[in-house]
Amino acid sequence: MNKQCDNKNDRNEEHMAIYVTDEEQERVILVGVELDPADDCEKSLEELSELAKTAGAVTVGKMIQPRDSFHPATYIGKGKLEELRAMIQELGATGIICDDELSPAQLRNLEDVLDTKIMDRTMVILDIFAARASSSEGKIQVEMAQLKYRSTRLAGLGITLSRLGGGIGTRGPGEKKIETDRRIIRDRISHLSAELKEIKSHRDIQRQNRENSSTPVAAIVGYTNAGKSTLLNRLTDAGVLSEDKLFATLDPTTRALKLANGEKVLLTDTVGFIRKLPHNLIEAFRSTLEEAKYADMIVHVVDCSNDDYERHMATVYDTLKQLDVGDKPVITLFNKCDEFNEIPILKDSKADYVENISAKTGMGLDNFLMDIQDIILKSRIQIERVFPYNEAGKLQLIREYGQLESEEYTQEGIKVKGYVPAWVGGKL
Repeated sequence: MNKQCDNKNDRNEEHMAIYVTDEEQERVILVGVELDPADDCEKSLEELSELAKTAGAVTVGKMIQPRDSFHPATYIGKGKLEELRAMIQELGATGIICDDELSPAQLRNLEDVLDTKIMDRTMVILDIFAARASSSEGKIQVEMAQLKYRSTRLAGLGITLSRLGGGIGTRGPGEKKIETDRRIIRDRISHLSAELKEIKSHRDIQRQNRENSSTPVAAIVGYTNAGKSTLLNRLTDAGVLSEDKLFATLDPTTRALKLANGEKVLLTDTVGFIRKLPHNLIEAFRSTLEEAKYADMIVHVVDCSNDDYERHMATVYDTLKQLDVGDKPVITLFNKCDEFNEIPILKDSKADYVENISAKTGMGLDNFLMDIQDIILKSRIQIERVFPYNEAGKLQLIREYGQLESEEYTQEGIKVKGYVPAWVGGKL
């Protein structure tokens, strides 16, 4: 039984109906194709199992098939397909989740052969995002990604979209939408794009204001569940939801932090990255993720207690590259070091600074804050000069936008030492 909550007076929820279902928990079998042993399909399925759990499903079985390429019609080969059909019956599975994004043909063919609900990694991630997005921007971005994904799969999602029951793939737009044609979807995407453009314009103004104030910005990035929100909460009492779940928070949060030298820096939490992050999501969340692009430095949080942390780091750097994040100072924080009796020697060749920390206990954060100070100072120009007393007002610029280390009142004027942004130096 579904209860639809629709507040027509709320423009943000007008098209984002929330569905509550008391259906039994979905029982899924995870299916992966290993194209290269180095890809470690087993690890990828473990992560997919966590994603399924986050989306509300329980994993009852797994299947991996080594192949040179994905089967163009059915993702896996015919022999494995028969084996999978037997597993579904034996384990009482209500659906399968493939570890890669399925083509419309693969989706349709698998559904025809297996006569069960077919999902892929992208559908699960989109479903989680739909459940977790809270801001109007987040909801719009998720809906756009969902619509783009589903627009090419209207025919293939027959069973999935014709179901009235909840479950993965039915949150947000898409419920009962087998009859929705591409024209309606295209119109909806156009409408959402206009709303996003307006929001982006507002974000650009906010970003410009930050730049004009010359307050340095540090973008916190990392693999999902690495501890980014915990770090922000520890440093700024931001009150951001922090859970041991994948994609616990989606919406970016920016908080000010005062350093020991009196300098202020803005810390911005961003959405967590993940391997095989759907292309539509990267595109949809580009305006949000661009916080990293326009930041002065990158804070890369790594869960070093995870055995697969090196692959997670590679995923983060690959995603940053997709976002055209340029050459910026990087501080890598190897988080959750409190879980080790003896902290291992950890390295990141792409980082300018590396620290072992625990966002949970506060261990190592003093060194991290000193790294931020160092980056800020390196980005500024040093001044050492005497200002005539009739130019004493210029010292206020140094105090407001830079760091005034000393001032001495002499017969000639005020002798000053300090650091300022380049644009302030041009006004002195």
